[in-house]
Amino acid sequence: MSLNTTETTDINAENTGGYAEFAYIHFTIAAAIAILLCLIGLVGNIILLWNLFFNIQKNKYTTYSINLAVAYFIFLLFSVCILVLYINTLNSTYPDFQGKDSLYLFIEIFYDSALYSGMFLLTAISVERCISVTFPVWHKCHRPKTLSVVMCVILWTIGGIESLSENLVCTPEAFVTQTSGCTAIQLITFALAIIICLPTMVTSCLILLVHIKRNFHHQASTALYAFIISAVIVFILSIVPFNFVWLLMYFNLISTDIESIALFFVSIYGTVLNCTIIPYLYIFAEIKWQAKSYSPERDSSTDTATSKIDSI
Repeated sequence: MSLNTTETTDINAENTGGYAEFAYIHFTIAAAIAILLCLIGLVGNIILLWNLFFNIQKNKYTTYSINLAVAYFIFLLFSVCILVLYINTLNSTYPDFQGKDSLYLFIEIFYDSALYSGMFLLTAISVERCISVTFPVWHKCHRPKTLSVVMCVILWTIGGIESLSENLVCTPEAFVTQTSGCTAIQLITFALAIIICLPTMVTSCLILLVHIKRNFHHQASTALYAFIISAVIVFILSIVPFNFVWLLMYFNLISTDIESIALFFVSIYGTVLNCTIIPYLYIFAEIKWQAKSYSPERDSSTDTATSKIDSI
């Protein structure tokens, strides 16, 4: 999914409305702020990875958390790259430099792969945590030890295939002409995100929240409730606009290039905020629960509740 499918270089050349004359300035500022958020998110994911490797007690779900943090890190890193290219396109005298299209393609393959893989990993974590609290005996006795590793490999592979298909089949030209292959990919991408992943994650997290409230309402910290609810809300706000914007753009339901680019920034702000906020929520929740773990009477309940933090 690329802003390259819109006429970015013509943003100042065409009169799409009285407000558009200096629109490139506003979009440049928006891109610069998004880059700043990406850098904050990169720091958060580095801190999270450090804690996952060295400070947090390892369990069967640590592999999921590490892979999710890596996916977020890759997404934010390539988001910075693509936003820098957008700023160059909007402000440079010669925006169409040699090799620009190949560079865009390279960046977008990794950008989309990390985005989709992170979405699938987040869904898988939520589902497995939901199963672990709903059927604890079955989950403890029959869960394969290598399930986390196998699932991460599968989900990264699916995310990579989806990204390659979208960027190699649904090229900017195919996006504009709405070829049958590009249409199929756009609909599949939308269905995976909105019809499958989003309801699955929300349902799983609600079941987990009900379970925690039922079993730990006397011991659980409000920080845990805040973390779970915030993570679900952030996820919804990030995934829904991103997919709806691109579907609207594909079927030409957005009338001007200015609106296309503006909605693109709305969607990218959502995904960037998701990848930036979740690591800090995770770190905050872990600190809260580790602080409570020093209380002997809360050792057992803290360990149980802490394990549920990974479900988001």
